[in-house]
Amino acid sequence: MIGFLKGRVLIFNQTLIIDVHGVGYQVIVSPSLLAQLVPTAEVSLQIHTHVKEDALELYGFRLAEEKQLFLLLLNVSGVGPRTALAITQKEPQAIIDAVQQANSRFFSQIPRIGKKLAQKIIIDLKSKLGSLKELDLGPVSAKEQDIVTALISLGFNEQDVLETLHQTDLSELPLETAIKQVIQKMSKV
Repeated sequence: MIGFLKGRVLIFNQTLIIDVHGVGYQVIVSPSLLAQLVPTAEVSLQIHTHVKEDALELYGFRLAEEKQLFLLLLNVSGVGPRTALAITQKEPQAIIDAVQQANSRFFSQIPRIGKKLAQKIIIDLKSKLGSLKELDLGPVSAKEQDIVTALISLGFNEQDVLETLHQTDLSELPLETAIKQVIQKMSKV
């Protein structure tokens, strides 16, 4: 399974292709993310590999937290990857609030979601609300994203890296020193 891609952006007809050392990966991303990307620029994306009967689809996210929310939504019966991607277009805190307030109208305004599916999403996510609250939905700095990317490529668990990052102040350290410090903290656990 592909969990992360870093490469050069190519955009063809509203489709994102990431050139990773001469191999082009077609990645499905939200329209808002696609609009932010600059052709030929370097991009790093968290990837969810979705296996279908007749295809493999890659879904890309800037932040690990967005991917986590997407995966929680995929666990709801009746929510496929494209619907989950449409839901994650909304602000994460707005999604949490809609679940807490049982606001089915919030979800039913999203294409492909009727009243029954909206209610099912609320019921299923309410039981997982603790997981939603654990997500740090605040902005992650470019430096923190680089640290996560580097450590994932070294084989570290993404969730462990994120937990360690949130417990450590690395703002004053150069990138290499920050990576070493996170590795040291993780090895002590």
